[in-house]
Amino acid sequence: MEWPESFYALRRGEGCAMCAEGRPEENEFGLRIFKGKALDAYLQRDGRQRGYTIATWRGRHVAEPTELSADEAAQYWLEVLAVGRAIETVLRPVKMNYEVLGNSLPHLHTHVMPRYADDPRPGWPFPHPEHPPPPQPEDDFRRDVDALRSALAGDVAESPRRQPA
Repeated sequence: MEWPESFYALRRGEGCAMCAEGRPEENEFGLRIFKGKALDAYLQRDGRQRGYTIATWRGRHVAEPTELSADEAAQYWLEVLAVGRAIETVLRPVKMNYEVLGNSLPHLHTHVMPRYADDPRPGWPFPHPEHPPPPQPEDDFRRDVDALRSALAGDVAESPRRQPA
């Protein structure tokens, strides 16, 4: 089985939803908790895992991290790590996962996934369900957004290259 032609068009940036959305405060999946030079990070609303965040590259369209210059890559990964550090500080997971996939939407983005003591599959990649679970309770979600933004604002004070959402 081959990849569909639509994938190759998306890989070239034709019709890329992540490029088209710009840099909104909120997208259909979550709220922005971080706006950096290289990426925006969105805490996901669905209930698959508390703290699940997607960090999206906001430069020109690229599908793979290997398409970035050394300076772009350094900025991107420093900002991804700042997001992960905030999740560690606020939510105290046992482990963090950083997944760079792009198999369905080939625009550079990283799934920042905290793993907890009651993890559904310890020692293995997180089992993403085919259909996302219902959203987290809104009050809990908003508390996490505020706490993560505050943690990221503290990280900003240590490095002028980053800024909170």
